Amino acid sequence: MAAAEPKPPAGAAAARRLARGCWSAFWDYETPKVIVVKNRQLGVVYRVVQLLILLYFVWYVFIVQKSYQDRETGPESSVITKVKGITSSEHKVWDVEEYVKPPEGGSVFSIITRIEVTPSQTQGTCPESVRVTNATCDDDEDCVAGQLDMLGNGVRTGRCVPYYHGAFKTCEVSGWCPVEDGASVSQFLGKMAPNFTILIKNSIHYPKFRFSKGNIENRKDSYLKHCTFDEVSHLYCPIFRLGFIVERAGENFTELALKGGVIGVIINWDCDLDLSASNCNPKYSFRRLDPKHVPASSGYNFRFAKYYKINGSTTRTLIKAYGIRIDVIVHGQAGKFSLIPTIINLATALTSIGVGSFLCDWILLTFMNKNKVYSHKKFDKVCTPRHSPASWPVTLALVLGQAPPPPCSCSTDPGRPQEEGQSQARAVPPPQPCPTSAPSEQMVDIPDQGAGPGPWASEPSQQDSALTDPRGLAQL
Repeated sequence: MAAAEPKPPAGAAAARRLARGCWSAFWDYETPKVIVVKNRQLGVVYRVVQLLILLYFVWYVFIVQKSYQDRETGPESSVITKVKGITSSEHKVWDVEEYVKPPEGGSVFSIITRIEVTPSQTQGTCPESVRVTNATCDDDEDCVAGQLDMLGNGVRTGRCVPYYHGAFKTCEVSGWCPVEDGASVSQFLGKMAPNFTILIKNSIHYPKFRFSKGNIENRKDSYLKHCTFDEVSHLYCPIFRLGFIVERAGENFTELALKGGVIGVIINWDCDLDLSASNCNPKYSFRRLDPKHVPASSGYNFRFAKYYKINGSTTRTLIKAYGIRIDVIVHGQAGKFSLIPTIINLATALTSIGVGSFLCDWILLTFMNKNKVYSHKKFDKVCTPRHSPASWPVTLALVLGQAPPPPCSCSTDPGRPQEEGQSQARAVPPPQPCPTSAPSEQMVDIPDQGAGPGPWASEPSQQDSALTDPRGLAQL
């Protein structure tokens, strides 16, 4: 007697069934089914959502953002500056060659408004500044010979000497003497500084669109010699008073001249190249760039020295300068109509309108009273009849609803093949939708076919008539 073959594990059989189901579902085709729902509230929500999406794309995307244009940001730019004016301090008259650093006329420059001068410094020994850490002393034992402090003014000699003024002492150093704190003299140059004029010459170029323009009006007369900047009457006269720049930045000129600061002159070129070139104009704005409310780093200053010889020995004048630094910053963008971004944004707009359908379907299938009925009407499965490979036009006509469909092959027994001639000669009833799952069958009340005559046998239900629609359409 042959031994019985062992049955495969239940898990393996379930896995094979799952794999076959997934493989079969992979070749299914899905097409939308149109259902007209006669519900005023849901229709209002649908149209309002569509209207909002349409307004967003028409007003914001196309009108405000101009998304139909091809854009280029960051133009190629050149800046040339020139400062004019004279001022005076307690001791001398200053001209532009002395108070503008650097003198090349670039996009970043400084205008000196106050200086602290330490004259006649020579190489020698002198008391260290009291601002240096551990510089004060009582005797020579407090000073280490040869010690070099990175924040100091020289190398310590090991002696403790009296300070320049006062009764205290500091360690002696070898370096440029006297040190800055011991003999500096302050001079204020900001008396006439608000009347300094600054010419800011700017040219930009957008290589993608081959467009160039400058901020100076193209005139042959002496227009620039008699004009100053005004947003309305003299937009293309880029000559600014220093006091005007500081005022537009919201700063007090006297305070800024004493402590120093950084002011930004921002030139913005936003150009719509679909219009005339005369509509592409520079826009100027001014603001302070350095953190003035941080005590540890407020203000702006720098040091430089002037060297000369006296009796063969090298001497220098050390100058600590406070001033107003001007940073000219140029940015902008240009746009011009292009077919590619227009098509992309139009396609995005048309696709986004479908959000209204998604939202209304969610409301319909979730919150409506008859959501199970709607779900049964919306999701359907239609099985096409079995035909030979040569009959694909008939199958296509059946799917499109252009020919009388044969009975659904899902309801036939797979073990009994259907005769081909019999299927063509027999009168074909309308196709019945194949049940998708057990829960779908429970959503619609279908009478028992073997229970005998009754009210359901004489008149088909409204749901059955909708499900047997040969075109796959239903109306509620």
